[in-house]
Amino acid sequence: MDDPVVSDPGTPFARALRAAVARRGLPLQRLSSRLAERGLPLSPATLSHWQRGRSQPERGDSLAALTALESILGLDEGELSGLLGPQRPRGRSVTPPESPAVLRRLYGTGSTQEAALGGAAFREFNTGLRALTVRDTLVLDESRCVRRVLVQQVVRASRPGVDRLTVVHEVDDPRSLPVDVRVRCGRLGEVRCDPAVSCAVVEVLFGRPLRVSETAIVEYELAIDDCRTPSLFHERSVRPGLRELLLHVRFHPAALPLRCHRYHRPAADGPRGRLRRVELDASHTAHLLPGRCTVGFHGLAWQWPR
Repeated sequence: MDDPVVSDPGTPFARALRAAVARRGLPLQRLSSRLAERGLPLSPATLSHWQRGRSQPERGDSLAALTALESILGLDEGELSGLLGPQRPRGRSVTPPESPAVLRRLYGTGSTQEAALGGAAFREFNTGLRALTVRDTLVLDESRCVRRVLVQQVVRASRPGVDRLTVVHEVDDPRSLPVDVRVRCGRLGEVRCDPAVSCAVVEVLFGRPLRVSETAIVEYELAIDDCRTPSLFHERSVRPGLRELLLHVRFHPAALPLRCHRYHRPAADGPRGRLRRVELDASHTAHLLPGRCTVGFHGLAWQWPR
């Protein structure tokens, strides 16, 4: 669980961890025991390395232990993980986040995304693009159905010549297809709707091919009519390299959920974990802004009163 990085005791993560441990007054051996009680073994030596900047958590088991450590130290979720530095490449080569291997690990086989795109298109799903920020806003009506989805993404080209972003949106009710797509930043390309898998595949064109490392902003809205199925959750897949994810759900004042919680799952076929209650604000909205965009699926789910 010890992930090597350049030694730097002055990194923000190392400084914050040292300060939190000092405030709590627990020796590293005791912290290690508390983590083990939660089924997250982490040696005192690893904790010491983290404090001194000799290493940082990067792998899934390390990050899970860090989340628990934040709780043990009385910190808010993401207070430490949000200070982590970039991951260091390992081995002779690094698998790019848009590679078919990453897609397969994330979505598995026979996923809705693969069915909507088709096998060949799925293997090329946004190759050459890396998402930097993703912001989704869902607007629900008084019948508990999604009426609008507003999306803003910032992407960066990892190879020359990329000229579009392809997105797959799954709707709650296939009868609501086709959806009306309005692009505010970019230009609308092809739109394909497949009621068999309740999906709309949308292309947003950049207007010209991007150069390597060039960024583009995409902003669009889906207007959904004739939906008769109440919405129960919204989630986003996250590939390596995402810097910021914001999921924002606006509930109608006349149709508020009983409760709402956030979750994460490592792959499409994985169980929901890291469940945490999310309270609605004064505007009847809930949001998720993870401190660290770990690979997998991040989501918000809610339960309706009977």
